[in-house]
Parts: sequence; structure tokens; C-alpha cells
Amino acid sequence: MSLKGRNAIVTGSTSGIGLGIATALAKAGANVMINGLGSEAEIAAATKEVSAAGTRVVYDPANMLRHNQIAEMVERCERELGSVDILVNNAGIQHVSPVEEFPIEKWDAIIAINLTSAFHTTRAAVPGMKKRKWGRIINLCSAHSLVASPFKSAYVSAKHGLAGFTKTVALELATAGITVNAISPGFVKTPLVEKQVPDLAKSRGVPEAQAQKELLEPQPTGRFVEIEEIGALAAFLASDAAASITGSNYSIDGGWTAR
Repeated sequence: MSLKGRNAIVTGSTSGIGLGIATALAKAGANVMINGLGSEAEIAAATKEVSAAGTRVVYDPANMLRHNQIAEMVERCERELGSVDILVNNAGIQHVSPVEEFPIEKWDAIIAINLTSAFHTTRAAVPGMKKRKWGRIINLCSAHSLVASPFKSAYVSAKHGLAGFTKTVALELATAGITVNAISPGFVKTPLVEKQVPDLAKSRGVPEAQAQKELLEPQPTGRFVEIEEIGALAAFLASDAAASITGSNYSIDGGWTAR
């Protein structure tokens, strides 16, 4: 399952799931343009982690709220790496609030980063993919692209929208040698999520083991999804072996959406 000679962009890849996917693609042989927020030290650490596989790694600071910066990122990848063969739309943010109290600016930002940025990256990358008659677009959705949870109106709306966008673009590009798929994780073992466990335990006055169990209640497996598992799935979907898989939304959620 080699990606040698392929070039990828992974948005939101300076930490967490995006960094795991970028690392998995690099290990499979792809050159990678990473993107995301962070201090100079954090970005340097992310670049070092991805480049450990021996492929070329470039960082681009494009703001996912700015369509002109997104277009420039794609153009830069075409220029410096030679092509955009694999596009992973991973950038995302979250805010939790009752709908009547949901800050308007938070709604706008979540829709823009979690959904609209994927439109801008895809729109910019597809012409080059069509010319080469090969491409892989992978959208990071969520279990919340299939089911809902209270107080997450913007996030659930964006992820449902991204799932629909995935299917629509897959149909448009079905004869162009380009596949478009979604990955929908449940609770993932990221540093951000792991920090929620002691906070929840403290607020509830319960042991951390019980707090983790409560947090993972939607997932029948009772454990976090590992970042490496998502990276492996992304690398497979980016490979030639997945040429006939398009328009699919892959749940990797410990059985959450099987209920």
C-alpha cells in the first residue's frame, strides 16, 4: 500500500488526528504539506514527527477562515511538491452551548472551518487532480455526521453537511479517477480529550476510571479510538487499493452509530 511519489495536503495537522494522518501518509511514502495552528516550537515538533518517515514535509500557515489563503496553500503545494494528489480536510473546531445561547460568531466559525473550508480546498485541488486523472479526497467527519448530541448544533450541522458534500463531489468526480470519502470517528484518544477525563472526574466527584466510562458511554467498545487507527484508514483510502471506494462514510467509532 505504497503512496511513494504522491503529494498530500492535510489541514489542521499540527496536532491530534490531523498529525496522525499526516504521519501515516508519510510512512506510506507520501510527501506532505501540513497546516494548522501552534507555536513555532509546536510546528517544528509536528514537522519533525511527520518527516521522520523520510519524505518531504512542508508547513503552510493558511487560515481556514480565509479562502484566498486556502487557494494559495493549494497552489504552493502544486508548485513546491509538484502536485496535490491527496487532500485530507481535517481542520475543525468545537463549541458546546444550548442553541438559544449559542454565540453567533462561534456558529459562523464552526461552519466556516469544519465545512466551508473543505469546499475551498476541494475547489482549488480538483482541477489539478483532473489533469492527472488521479486524486484522493478524504473528509474528516465524525460520528456526529450520522447522529446528533445536544448542545452541539453547529458542529453536528457542519459534520452532516460535510458528509453530504462528500457524496455529492464523489458523484461529480466518479469518472475522473478521483475518489471522495469520509472518515467518521467517535471519541478519539487525543491530548485534548484525555484532559477532559480528570476535569469530568473532579466536577462529578468520581474516580477518573468512572469518569472515563461515562465519557465513553456512547461507544460500546468502552475505549477511545486510537489516532493510529484513523491514520491507517486514511492511508488505505488514499491508496490504489481503494480505487473503487468513493462516496462512502467510514464509521470508526467503537460501534457508536450501530445502535
